[in-house]
Amino acid sequence: MTITENIQAVRQSIADACARVGRDPQTVTLIAVSKTSPVEAIIEAAAAGVQHFGENRVEEAEWKIPAVAAQRSTGVNWHMIGHIQSRKAKDVAPLFQVIHSVDTFKLAQKFSALGVERQAPLEILLEVNVSGEEAKHGFAAANWSSDSAVKDALWEQLIQLVALPGLRLRGLMTMAPIVEDAEQARPVFASLAALRQAIQESFKITLPDLSMGMTDDYPVAIEEGATLVRVGRAIFGERNK
Repeated sequence: MTITENIQAVRQSIADACARVGRDPQTVTLIAVSKTSPVEAIIEAAAAGVQHFGENRVEEAEWKIPAVAAQRSTGVNWHMIGHIQSRKAKDVAPLFQVIHSVDTFKLAQKFSALGVERQAPLEILLEVNVSGEEAKHGFAAANWSSDSAVKDALWEQLIQLVALPGLRLRGLMTMAPIVEDAEQARPVFASLAALRQAIQESFKITLPDLSMGMTDDYPVAIEEGATLVRVGRAIFGERNK
């Protein structure tokens, strides 16, 4: 199948998942994860109507984003979805329209200062580790709904974070465990959705976005409320190393 055909299949899968839970497919944004994919593949995906692309390495994005812009008369939106070292924050800010992977208060402070400096708020999501996997980045939130110590520690950070200037906090992001059956990831997605609701109620803020779900599990994520799904392999095929 071509990239265009793959995109059509993914969009149909998104529509089917939305139909199962009574959602409008327009409430789900497809982010084509283009890491390691060539510029030509991105151009083809953009021509097929994809407007949002995700990259996970600053070094790759620094040459790829301008290369795509040079070939596109209309722009696309770039999402940073990979782990960010604090020292790289200044390089991330000019490249991406949305930053999904703000995983520490220190990193949020860095982006806050950059947002104030450029006099335009940076659009961010907080990466939250609700699965409890040690290998995952993100604010610690495993068992947040049943462990008061975990919730209190998270809330203490959020009190400081939501007050930072120069940021527009759009929502939460998580990485689900790699599992054989997508249904096994459902509790992780449900936990993130419940956490968003709790944060909105506690802090009297609106968090419109949940970034969750990838190639193997995005339909389940949509059923649990995902508004941003990060799909790479189902669009571009197996990644180049």
